[in-house]
Amino acid sequence: MKKIALIITGNTLYALAVALFVLPCHLITGGTTGLALVANYHMGIPIAGVVGVFNLLMFFLGLFVLGKAFAVTTLISSFYYPFILGQLQRLIGDFVITEDKMLATIFAGLLIGGAIGMVIRAGASTGGMDIPPLVLNKKLRLPVSVTMYAFDCLILLLQMLFADKEQILYGLLLVLIYTIVLDKVLLIGGNQMQVKIISRKFEEISRQIQQKMDRGTTLFEIEGGYSRKESYAVLAVVSGRELSKLSEMVMEIDDQAFMIINQVSEVRGRGFTLQKKYK
Repeated sequence: MKKIALIITGNTLYALAVALFVLPCHLITGGTTGLALVANYHMGIPIAGVVGVFNLLMFFLGLFVLGKAFAVTTLISSFYYPFILGQLQRLIGDFVITEDKMLATIFAGLLIGGAIGMVIRAGASTGGMDIPPLVLNKKLRLPVSVTMYAFDCLILLLQMLFADKEQILYGLLLVLIYTIVLDKVLLIGGNQMQVKIISRKFEEISRQIQQKMDRGTTLFEIEGGYSRKESYAVLAVVSGRELSKLSEMVMEIDDQAFMIINQVSEVRGRGFTLQKKYK
């Protein structure tokens, strides 16, 4: 139920961004909505209708190529998004929240990036133009991000037929903003700090990390490049908020300790994605 709620909320936010900012300010964008704007301009077909038909075709492509598990997670997005987009268009009507294209571009990018991120974090897909890159990745091993950007650029080029140069710039900015926001949303709660500590007092440091910070540690053998002395280094993974506390604790134990700190985008395993077990 939690995943379904995230998928529905994400698609509603996506449709809201399109209905409130993209359509009233005549912004151009990539993805299925961008294709729908092209079809609407040349053939007068309703945007929600184009999105619905295209998502349906892409759903069957995903089902055939990527399997049933993928199809089930995409099913809600493929049918709910065009439905809610049509409802919001009718509800909002001629209401315009802003006529400033820059404001509309920024808020549309924030909403769309957050919306797609929510859906992906729920283990689903927004359907539509998300599916061809996944198919190409499976069949030809092409990177998903590269093919997705290529499709978005192609769709923006198609919209150049009816959009002026300023609209193209706003469209590129919109794609850039929602791509950045998407990356940030996917990393929420996942960013952790990996710390490697080299010290003569490695045993005490390791014990204090376990006892005072309730974090696991790993010891691995090292050898000094200059001194050629064998010793152990301590490896620990903590949250960004715990980093300052860890640094202070290490310096109190050994003010000559050598620390290497890296940000890692995701950590899986006991204490992070699995429950801790205490002896």
